[in-house]
Amino acid sequence: MVTLMLDSAALEIVLAPAEKALAVRKRSLTIARTAIVRVQLTDDPWTWLRGVRSPGTYIPATLAAGTWRYAGGKDFALIRRNRPGVVIDLEGHDEFQRVILSTRHGLALVRALRLEGHAEPEDVAEIVAAPAKKPRAAKPRPATA
Repeated sequence: MVTLMLDSAALEIVLAPAEKALAVRKRSLTIARTAIVRVQLTDDPWTWLRGVRSPGTYIPATLAAGTWRYAGGKDFALIRRNRPGVVIDLEGHDEFQRVILSTRHGLALVRALRLEGHAEPEDVAEIVAAPAKKPRAAKPRPATA
């Protein structure tokens, strides 16, 4: 499973050696936060694939890993069977227009991208584990006539 590392400047999608081999990629992906236009959660990341695999691995309804080319550019996908995912739309990235990932940390990624960045990269899974701040309850005001 991919590891998502986020700091104030970039999101790094760290691929395990097996994932690099399946995606036919030598290095992990680094995406500047300024290039991220939209992040969407999805229960079925398979519906977001577009174009043809080139290069990568595709086993229908089981695994999609690598680059998908389409008329408007390229997407990166790392999708596994029956897992929720996240779709990250990019603008101004030098390689991809969209990244589609199977991850159970999609909600944490969305929350982390809204936070002010930290100097040191943090694993998105650790952000999820941190206790969330509870909103303060509004004090009741006396009714005025």
